Amino acid sequence: MASNDEQKKNTAPPRQGDASRNLDSLGMDELLSLGYDKSTIIEGEIVTGRVLKVTPSDVVVDVGYKSEGLLPVGEVTGYDGVVRVKRGDDIEVFIERLEDPSGYVILSREKAARMRVWDDIEAAFKADQPITGRVVDRVKGGLSVDVGGIKAFLPGSLVDTKPIKNLDSLRGHEFKFKIVSFDKKRTNVVLSRRAIVEVEQAEAKQLTFGRLEEGKLTHGIVKNITDYGVFVDLGGVDGLLHITDISWGRVNHPSEYFNVSDEIEVVVLKFDPAAERVSLGYKQKSPDPWSDVAVRYPLGSKVHGKVVSLTDYGAFIELEEGVEGLIHVSEMSWTKKIRNPSKLLSVGSEVEAIVADVNVANRRISLSLRALEQNPWETVAERYPVGSVISGRVRNLTDFGAFVEVEEGIDGLIHISDMSWNRRIKHPSEVLKKGDTVQARVVNVDAENQRLSLSVREFLPNDWDEFAKTHQIGDEIIGSVSKITDFGLFVRLADGVEALAHISEIPREGKTKLDRMYQPGDGVRARIIKIDPGERKIGLTLRDVPPLTDEERAQHSHEAPTIEQPAPEVEHEHEPEHEHEPS
Repeated sequence: MASNDEQKKNTAPPRQGDASRNLDSLGMDELLSLGYDKSTIIEGEIVTGRVLKVTPSDVVVDVGYKSEGLLPVGEVTGYDGVVRVKRGDDIEVFIERLEDPSGYVILSREKAARMRVWDDIEAAFKADQPITGRVVDRVKGGLSVDVGGIKAFLPGSLVDTKPIKNLDSLRGHEFKFKIVSFDKKRTNVVLSRRAIVEVEQAEAKQLTFGRLEEGKLTHGIVKNITDYGVFVDLGGVDGLLHITDISWGRVNHPSEYFNVSDEIEVVVLKFDPAAERVSLGYKQKSPDPWSDVAVRYPLGSKVHGKVVSLTDYGAFIELEEGVEGLIHVSEMSWTKKIRNPSKLLSVGSEVEAIVADVNVANRRISLSLRALEQNPWETVAERYPVGSVISGRVRNLTDFGAFVEVEEGIDGLIHISDMSWNRRIKHPSEVLKKGDTVQARVVNVDAENQRLSLSVREFLPNDWDEFAKTHQIGDEIIGSVSKITDFGLFVRLADGVEALAHISEIPREGKTKLDRMYQPGDGVRARIIKIDPGERKIGLTLRDVPPLTDEERAQHSHEAPTIEQPAPEVEHEHEPEHEHEPS
């Protein structure tokens, strides 16, 4: 069998004008040699060929050469596995090798595409024109961009005019880029998106400033939200919508009203093209609700609103958007001392109140919750007249007395001086305990200052009268020295009962002073020589009475009460000014 070379040599091309030659009898090599010149196709160039057929492994392409070209089918197969070319299609291919061992021309469509891209990149670079690419990945120092199959590098500093916190968010997006540099041999391309953005922004700013006018409406896109306001993109120019210009009412945070990417209509309050500053307003689209608030909320009128804020001193009530009123703690109840408004009201709750004051200049409305009800102190004198007896629970003890709850919200004060007939009381806890139920007599009513004075003295045992009933002149009694004076000794005989032993009734040697003979707290035996119920006085003598035994002395002597014992821990309140001092 003859070799391929021998067959080619022996098969001469037909002469021109030889019509008798039968073309159907010629082989493929002979047919190709009739219409193509081998010298017109060289390796390394791009040519256009026609698809002759598609096999499972290759695409056979006629490239105008005596031999057919072979293109791997994978280069024309999509991600879905479907071949993108068919017989008769014209495609651009790159001549890798004119003949392989089998005699075919080796082709590449991918290399042809890349070469075309490099030509486009070079042309765009020389003409200073942008090209389009798609961000494919995040790489060290920036982003990788696919420009027609060529991997280009986009430095992080050239991504935008402002730093991009999350470069990964750009992955998959197509943009226009400026070519900074390229090296075809090293397949190195550096791009800049910032250059494109700067030009676009400059053009957009010029157009935007040309249409802005103070006091006029304009549209924009919410670009960023901060604690103090909203930045709105007006078209290459960012305007600031401050939190105070969002609503006539209370705005806790701008995010309550807007989201990023919202398209909103705003009023241009002020703009400075030179400084590129634009101040925007949103609430200015509607009239100021305070302009006629005095007419809509007259004094004494009943209003309805929602609690929007609580403070230590009161509650703010939203009557309408942009109009709030304050219920001060002093206006929440006639009788209760409201220390924390949250005990009575909660944010979001609906309330009714009475308008107590309107100050348009300072944009303040004072409201009253207690004005919805009658002041119970106005009729307290009718319910509890002076001299009447009440029953109540001891709500609190102070240094100067005890507060008794007469009814809910109405307290009466039992002053310490009204807790005993003649006993000196150091602290109310000696007589009453918190929570005790007591009977008391009303001794004074001051409705204007909301004060009710009570006394329990007559409902407690009278220690002096009890002592006088059970003792008489001549009785011997043992007591303890409570006070030493120049004229005698005061002797404590019982709780609330003191007697005087005059110096003339005390045996002593010469002119010895009493403070050398006795100490406060010493026990003494004495005889009663005088009882005067009218003056509540008792006279004693220490003469002609037997001395105390050791056992009696130990029983009736005690340390002098020079240091007052601390009172039990109680809640303190300030003593009202009108209450009298203990006698």
